[in-house]
Amino acid sequence: MTNSAATKTAVPTACVIGWPIKHSRSPIIHRHWLAELGIEGDYVRHAVEPEQVAAFFAALPDGPFVGCNVTVPHKEAAFAAVDQADAVATALGAVNTIWLENGRRLGSNTDAEGFIANLDQRAPGFDANPGPAIVLGAGGAARAVIWALKERGFAPIHVINRTRDRAEAMAERFGSVVRPAGWEDLPGLLPTASLLVNTTSLGMEGQPPLVIDLAAAPDALLVTDIVYIPLETPLLAAARARGLRTVDGLGMLLHQAVPGFERWFGVRPTVTPELRRLILADMGVVEEGNAA
Repeated sequence: MTNSAATKTAVPTACVIGWPIKHSRSPIIHRHWLAELGIEGDYVRHAVEPEQVAAFFAALPDGPFVGCNVTVPHKEAAFAAVDQADAVATALGAVNTIWLENGRRLGSNTDAEGFIANLDQRAPGFDANPGPAIVLGAGGAARAVIWALKERGFAPIHVINRTRDRAEAMAERFGSVVRPAGWEDLPGLLPTASLLVNTTSLGMEGQPPLVIDLAAAPDALLVTDIVYIPLETPLLAAARARGLRTVDGLGMLLHQAVPGFERWFGVRPTVTPELRRLILADMGVVEEGNAA
């Protein structure tokens, strides 16, 4: 599926592309901001099959959209397609946000910013004394998390993955701050960790739960999960039962959307309790004492 100048939209319109894409809640986020800020514009889902993604990116400067978000499985293809990627996207080898300047496709990756902004908002001061961190998983999301944690001074960053070679690839990408490890190493790493992050799909709705014994975890450990369906994953529930601080993954979705909106529509929006409630309502969740 491609676009053309002949189908220019009546108002500035951005989109999110992926395959499949019908599950995306990004239109709810961006349309909320457009209405809140009184901006004439729109944001839509745009399904693009893998076989058509190169054609979509090639036609983007002449098509109806002012830019786009990119979700699975197209982030690496987007990195290859843009005319210029910023430092974060280059470090991660993936682009999730594209905007146009003078006909050129510029790209960034806002997943790292979304992850860290969520922690800043929901657990202020979490990085006051950064120490060892544990990242579960070694996929694309883990790349963004590791980059963000490295920027905030967390070290070492233990990357635990079922296949060790993928964890070792993270060390090759990010340097000696990353320490590859296996799941069998987790019990020995927990007692000194200051942050535990799940980037795997374990615990996601429809996936097996992530079961970890947190008995040896220090009382100051912060546990966060980038999964947000369900809002409280089995890992977060276990951490809360243990008396540990937790941060769910919904804020990462909300905060990663901010830079793109600013690029396309010229105003930087704010992640508010109202926006969080809006997305939770779409998920069928009512959160007591909701605060963004």
